[in-house]
Amino acid sequence: MKTDQENFWSKNFGQEYSDRNSWQSDAEWDKFYFDNWGKSKLDINNIVLEGLPRDIRILEVGCNIGMQLRGFQRMGFENLYGIELQHYAVEKAKQINSKINIIQGSGFDLPFKDEFFDLVCTNGVLIHIAPADHSRIMKEMYRCSSKYIMGWEYYADDIQDINYRGNTGYLWKADFAGIFMKNFPGLKEVSRTKVPYISEKEKGNVDEIYLLTK
Repeated sequence: MKTDQENFWSKNFGQEYSDRNSWQSDAEWDKFYFDNWGKSKLDINNIVLEGLPRDIRILEVGCNIGMQLRGFQRMGFENLYGIELQHYAVEKAKQINSKINIIQGSGFDLPFKDEFFDLVCTNGVLIHIAPADHSRIMKEMYRCSSKYIMGWEYYADDIQDINYRGNTGYLWKADFAGIFMKNFPGLKEVSRTKVPYISEKEKGNVDEIYLLTK
């Protein structure tokens, strides 16, 4: 049975999000990051990914239309997979990306073998998972990774429910790397970096990019 959040994102709100976050070019996508964080997402990714072999197998959970995977591709990563809940986003992703394997499905039930990927990641997805379900989705990510867990998420020391476009119960700030390591004590921190927003609208807020290893 789908969670409340899955039902919410599977419908019009999710489609509107995909349309709202569709960039016409890589340059437009880069500008979005420069305007909000003062650096490109490729530069942010390099904080944790620099030095990793480019032939590792990567899965992004909740990939939407595939812009983050496309960013990995621009960085030279070759074996890229994504899973996305909403059909609309998957179809759009297939239209604008090539040589990236994107399928429709849920992060709570990943259709892959144990340790199939070298790295499993999220980009602004755990923030939309209800705290009661954190352990369930993290368990699936952990199961499918042979080595690394990576995330780029909205950060706070404690879990905070944030009003999201007039809705509550669909967006949270939290220490997601810390929650991962609490759920899986064998996970070790490789890198954690806070990246503050510079835009006036979001000033005072911060995201965190992290890399954990088994």
